[in-house]
Amino acid sequence: MKFNQVVMTFKKPLLVVVMGTTAIGKTSLAISIAKFFSSEVISADSRQFFKEMSVGTAVPSENELAEVPHHFIQNKSIFDKYSVGDFEREAIQKLTELFKNNDLVVMVGGSGLYVDAVIKGLDHFPNVDPSIRKELNNELEAHGLQQLQQELQAADPGHYKKVDHNNPHRIIRALEIFRATGKPYSSFLKDENVPRNFDTLQIGLTAKRSTVYDRINTRVDQMMTNGLLEEAKKLYKHRALNAMQTVGYRELFQYFDGTLSLDTAIEEIKKNTRRFAKRQGTWFRKNPDIHWFDASEDHHTIIEFITQRKAL
Repeated sequence: MKFNQVVMTFKKPLLVVVMGTTAIGKTSLAISIAKFFSSEVISADSRQFFKEMSVGTAVPSENELAEVPHHFIQNKSIFDKYSVGDFEREAIQKLTELFKNNDLVVMVGGSGLYVDAVIKGLDHFPNVDPSIRKELNNELEAHGLQQLQQELQAADPGHYKKVDHNNPHRIIRALEIFRATGKPYSSFLKDENVPRNFDTLQIGLTAKRSTVYDRINTRVDQMMTNGLLEEAKKLYKHRALNAMQTVGYRELFQYFDGTLSLDTAIEEIKKNTRRFAKRQGTWFRKNPDIHWFDASEDHHTIIEFITQRKAL
């Protein structure tokens, strides 16, 4: 795809954020935008950080990575302690560096919390006695995740609607704040954004639910063809790590445990990925600053929109 170059002068550097559900086409659009503006791409996908996970996290292909420089792709290990706060700090440092040579940088991702951390800044929470987290982890091991989910739903229904219900780390984080303070996790969320030295333009891709689901099913089948089973088998011994609590790996671990057949595990991956996409959509639709485009829209049209918005 070829585009005519456009010369623009920005008041501030521009961060173009490409968002949307899994398998909707974010990577392709982000690369088109970055190529047009001779820029680079920052990934805000919290599972694509890990170098041991590639097939199951839909890391961009070698050809895609070669088209424009990418950052925060397989730059960490599953054994590293890496939080959204770490990502915010490192991403802001990287943006400061990139904006020295580019008026525009692209960020892409389906991890809404990580995107918001860069755009808005993180909320600040009180320190929590480590014994509370230990207690919650013991309860998770003894009684399973459902009991903790129910507690969070009762304590903080607003946050419960937003959080990934199948991510024990997120559930435990919200509950430890509640148990330590007696106040819901959501009460510590700030009302004002942290000032940034760049402007932000948020682009969202959308499609009919049936289209998204078809893409997800096709992607999962392709992942299996590309070696997801073998990748999960190598990671099975590390299944207790937080990074391993990821759709695509959890279900295959159950297959290795003998609790699911392979065919059932694959269907569970598809089902849970569709559920994850639904939660992503709910998160992004609550953001009034996103400019939505159909996923089938020609990239040139979206690039023209970006050009016009910043030319004002």
